[in-house]
Amino acid sequence: MAEIKCPNCGSVFNVDESNYASIVSQIRDKEFDAELNRRLQEIEKSKQQEMQIALMQKNQDIRDLQSKIESANLEKDLAVSEAISEKDKELAEKEKKIIELEGSIDNQASQYEIKEKSIIDNYEKQLKLKDESIEFYKDFKARQSTKMVGESLEQHCLIEFNNIRMAAFPKAYFEKDNDAKTGSKGDFIFRESTDDGVEFISIMFEMKNEMDETATKHKNEDFFKELDKDRKEKKCEYAVLVSLLETDNDYYNNGIVDVSYRYEKMYVVRPQFFIPLITLLRNAALSSVRYRQELQVLRNQQVDLTNFEANLMAFKENFAKNFDRASQRFTSAVEGIDKAIGMLNKIKEDLLASENQLRLANGKIDEITIKKLTKNAPSIKAQIDEIRKNAETNGSEMVSLE
Repeated sequence: MAEIKCPNCGSVFNVDESNYASIVSQIRDKEFDAELNRRLQEIEKSKQQEMQIALMQKNQDIRDLQSKIESANLEKDLAVSEAISEKDKELAEKEKKIIELEGSIDNQASQYEIKEKSIIDNYEKQLKLKDESIEFYKDFKARQSTKMVGESLEQHCLIEFNNIRMAAFPKAYFEKDNDAKTGSKGDFIFRESTDDGVEFISIMFEMKNEMDETATKHKNEDFFKELDKDRKEKKCEYAVLVSLLETDNDYYNNGIVDVSYRYEKMYVVRPQFFIPLITLLRNAALSSVRYRQELQVLRNQQVDLTNFEANLMAFKENFAKNFDRASQRFTSAVEGIDKAIGMLNKIKEDLLASENQLRLANGKIDEITIKKLTKNAPSIKAQIDEIRKNAETNGSEMVSLE
């Protein structure tokens, strides 16, 4: 039997095992059901909490995503706005540049038109000046005698040069060529050098003119060969023919004519181009001054090297001559020494032979005795015997010669 105490009244009563088991089973089932219901409620509550948390997290994620989308849209709108603004600025700058370029083009076009008009006007003035110069020189020739025509052209060129000498060519040489020692001469020579004496340009000038009424009409090319010869003989770089010949030939009337295809560095000009040609050639030569100076330095160095080589060769030749002389004297001295040695050797041999003779003589002296000396001299032997006897009597010694 099992005792059970009532928790309310405190009464104790006995129950058998079957009833006890039934009661325990009821109590257990009730507690199990209660525990089960409690666990189910906890599980349900936990699920609801998890669902609420998941829902809250989902809502938060949705809000974050919406925030990111809104931020991305804002950034995109901002980037689009900035890009549009930048493009608008670029378009505005391009439009501004286009406007400026159009203005510049219009301005340049206007300037080109002005320059073109100026060039055309200048060209027309030059043509007019050329025609006037031709007419002037035609009239000038008509009023000159045949003898004075060439001289007058020379005077004209000399005056033209002297008028601008101090302004344009203050250090230049421009004088008549009066040196005819080679058989011919030009009319004028122009030379100019740097401050350190390096010549950078030289021109041989020939002035030619003739009367229109003269029977023999010369051509410019008739004087090329002689002019080139004068240029080379006077060591000039350029040759220029200032000519009033062939006045109707447009080839020579249009300006400076380069005839270097016939003769090197030769030009033909009318008198009005006399000064411009000098200026052109001089300015072109100025650009080569530095190279000419360097070339002059190299030439000076070459001269120094040549002088050094000449001095070296002279030294070598003098040294060779002195060496030959010394060698000859050395050989002569060696030969003299050899002869002296030979003589000394002969003297040595003679001395050695004399020594041998003296040795023989000494040997012969050693062989001399009184007996040998008095062999054929009995009186001498008697005297020596007497001297010996007296010596013995006096008790003195006598060297024996036996």
